[in-house]
Amino acid sequence: MSKSFADLGVSKPVVNALTQRGFEAPFAVQRQVIEDVLDDRDVLVQSPTGSGKTLAFGVPLVDLIAADSRRPSALILAPTRELASQIVDEMDAICKARALSIAPVYGGVGIQAQAKRAARAHIVVACPGRLEDLLQRRSFTLDHVEHLVLDEADRMLDMGFKPAVDRIVKKIHNNRQTLFFSATLEGAAGKLADAYTHHPVTHVTKPAPDKNQGKVEHRFIHLSHEAKVTSLLHELENSERGRTLVFVRTKHGADRLVKKLSRSPQIRAAAMHGNKSQNQRQRALADFESGKVDTLVATDVAARGIDVADVTHVINYDMPEDQDTFVHRVGRTGRAGADGIGISFVLADQARDMQKIAKSLGLSHEYEQSGAPVSIHSETTTPRRNRSSRSSGPRNNGSGGSSGNGNGKRKSGNRGSGQYSKQGKGKSNGNRTRSRG
Repeated sequence: MSKSFADLGVSKPVVNALTQRGFEAPFAVQRQVIEDVLDDRDVLVQSPTGSGKTLAFGVPLVDLIAADSRRPSALILAPTRELASQIVDEMDAICKARALSIAPVYGGVGIQAQAKRAARAHIVVACPGRLEDLLQRRSFTLDHVEHLVLDEADRMLDMGFKPAVDRIVKKIHNNRQTLFFSATLEGAAGKLADAYTHHPVTHVTKPAPDKNQGKVEHRFIHLSHEAKVTSLLHELENSERGRTLVFVRTKHGADRLVKKLSRSPQIRAAAMHGNKSQNQRQRALADFESGKVDTLVATDVAARGIDVADVTHVINYDMPEDQDTFVHRVGRTGRAGADGIGISFVLADQARDMQKIAKSLGLSHEYEQSGAPVSIHSETTTPRRNRSSRSSGPRNNGSGGSSGNGNGKRKSGNRGSGQYSKQGKGKSNGNRTRSRG
């Protein structure tokens, strides 16, 4: 019989708060992690997006902090503003259940009001850059932090935050509890985990099969650089497509592409990237969710916090840099039982790298059906037209097969539920005696 949140040691107020939000049973990562966190252990967790990891650390963290603890008592580091905001939203109800406060710290908003709120908060959820700004202004200190969480640590490394994170961690005493969450625990992320933790417990979580998981059809379109915009317009002007995410490599590329797409009366597009203010990014996401905008053009950094229902298409306008990025991008569709379509544009000089990514994900069949690469000199080649519909009729040479549950098929990851879990110990950890190496 599966353990409940209460069985894991979560306090009654937090269990009630979770129940009110519809979270009755913990996810796998939460079952693995919560008890270890409540036992004051350092924890390393390899877990994919959408596995419920926010509540895996959020629930026990709230139960480990007393309302009268000196503030801030806990620091959660996140790579992007969207993720930091998402963590605060998911933890807000369980924090209130224990009379705790939580505050976000990220750029793009007024710094003075943010600093005052963070200084009063029990838990601060911060992006490294803005946090260092506030620490340099002496808005507050990290002297009383007993619990440190690094969420999506691998992404922070990818974004070049390691020097800032190192400086921040040095400001927190060694007798802290450290929780390290990452999509991988190998390479640079593994070295960082070793440096920050002390005799940690390690958990590796993989997405559980979901009977209601939708199928994602993967298609690869070989084209010349000059044909990319025309091919994208063709895909987006399809009447059967719904909410669509288009991924590009650069911020300026996103803005340029939105201008070109806006010339079509059938497309309502907006850009989302790191040069936008927090309010602009939130407005673009809200418009995308409401349907005011049907196409969101985003960079990978901006897309980390996107969790929007009913995305029917994901288009890799620019090639993803690696397998993990491909999975994260296309994982925005095919959620909650709905089917989706993932389309990747492939230039001639990208064909070999994309083939490797497809092979590593069991999509060799789909890639092979996409046809031969377009010559790198074929700048006047007419782009292959592929239907983006899900009709049962035959597709032309530009389409790949549908990917479901069989061999060579790929299912997207589980939809992130954002659950909460905590332990009702109510201890303040004022008498910690753990020694750090």
